[in-house]
Amino acid sequence: MTDQTSSAGVRADVWLWAARFFKTRSLAKQAIEGGKVELNDTPCKPAKLVIVGDTVKVTRGEERFTCVVAALSNKRGPAPEAQKLYVESDESVAERARRLEDRRLTGGALLRPDSRPDKRSRRLIQDLKKTL
Repeated sequence: MTDQTSSAGVRADVWLWAARFFKTRSLAKQAIEGGKVELNDTPCKPAKLVIVGDTVKVTRGEERFTCVVAALSNKRGPAPEAQKLYVESDESVAERARRLEDRRLTGGALLRPDSRPDKRSRRLIQDLKKTL
C-alpha cells in the first residue's frame, strides 16, 4: 500500500484521500481549494506534491489536525494502514481533546430552554417566524 520513495511525491488531494482525512478525493480537493489545508505552513493546490517529512495542517469542521507525512500512498486502504501514512503531533492531539471536552461541556453551543414554551410563547414564536 505504501510507496516509500522520497524523490517522488503524491498529489495532495490523493494523499489526503488515501490517509482517510476525507471520504472522497473530490471532498479533499474542495477542502484544499477552500483553504482548509496547509502544506508546510503555506496554502497548497490539489496537484501539489506531498513528500515524506512534509507538515500538513487539515481543518475538517471543528477538528484541526497537524501531522507529519510518514509515508506516501496513492491508493486508499483500510484505516489501520492509512494511519501509518502520518504522525499526528502531540500538541494537535491535546488540542483536539480539549476542544472535544469544551463542546461536550457547553452542549455543542446549543442554547436549550428550561422547559417547553407555553401556548402564548408558541404563538409569539410562530408570529416571529412569519415576519422573517
